Amino acid sequence: MGPEVLIALISAAAVIVAAGLGAAPALVALLRRTRVAVAEDGAETRQTLDALGAALHARIEDVRSDIDDVREDVSRIREWQAGHDAEHLLIGRPPGGDAT
Repeated sequence: MGPEVLIALISAAAVIVAAGLGAAPALVALLRRTRVAVAEDGAETRQTLDALGAALHARIEDVRSDIDDVREDVSRIREWQAGHDAEHLLIGRPPGGDAT
């Protein structure tokens, strides 16, 4: 290997090291800004997900309440139907409209 090649390799290595040292503060600043932005977006995302979770939970509770109301209505209808069928048996007509 000739001295010119050795000098060129040393010069190239020196240029790469100088570029790395010059760019290091900018890279560190960029990484900091990126971390802060990600942390802020993460906090915002968590808040949004918490709000969506609360809204979903409230909706689920509303649906459960509606289902309970329907069950109570069905129970009341069944009670009425049993009483109505008993009335028909007492007066001698079969329930269901079959008066034959």
